[in-house]
Parts: sequence; C-alpha cells; structure tokens
Amino acid sequence: MARINLLLLMAVIATALYLVHTQYLSRQLYTELDRVQQDARRLETDRDRLQVEKRAQATPLRVEKLAKEQLQMRTTSPAITQYVRPDGTVIPAVAPIAPVAPAPAPPKPATKPATAARAAR
Repeated sequence: MARINLLLLMAVIATALYLVHTQYLSRQLYTELDRVQQDARRLETDRDRLQVEKRAQATPLRVEKLAKEQLQMRTTSPAITQYVRPDGTVIPAVAPIAPVAPAPAPPKPATKPATAARAAR
C-alpha cells in the first residue's frame, strides 16, 4: 500500500510540475503575442503616416517646382517641341512661319451689257 501511495504521490507531483510548465509556456506565448500585436499597430501607424507624406510629396505643384528648380526643366510649348520619326529624322512641332505673299485677285467675270442681256431674253 505504501508503494501505491508513493507512486500516486509521484504522479501528482509530476502532474503539478507539468501544469506549472504549461502555464509558464502559455504566459510566454501570450506575452509574445501582445508584443507582436503592438509591433503590428506601430507598423500600421507608420504606414499610414508614410502614405500621408507620400501624397504630400507627390502634389503636382511640388513636382513641377522640383522639376524647374532641381532639374532645370521647363514647360512645353510648340516652339521647343520636336517629334522624332522612326527613321531618326526630327520634325519641328510648329513649321516656321514664312511670309505669305497675297494671292492675286481672281479675274472678274465678263458681264454683258444691259441692253444685250435684254435682247437675249
């Protein structure tokens, strides 16, 4: 009987130690889960902040300002635009304006005298 009691006591102690170990692991996992959730919230906040900054950086006025100041770019106009054909030749967008000579006046149609017109009727 003493052996059975000793065996049951050892089983109870082993079970208690296993329960303590399981609770310890559970607490560790819960702490890690909480830390990961905090990191996820922080990353989401950073992502939102960066998206707002990205939208602010990509406004058309800011892009145009940077293009003019840092890249020395200018807005397009027909005077500076050139088109390139597939064979490599360059075509200006606006043909140079040549002075145009006035066109000669068209010849006046021949008119019949009034009396001849009445007689023809």
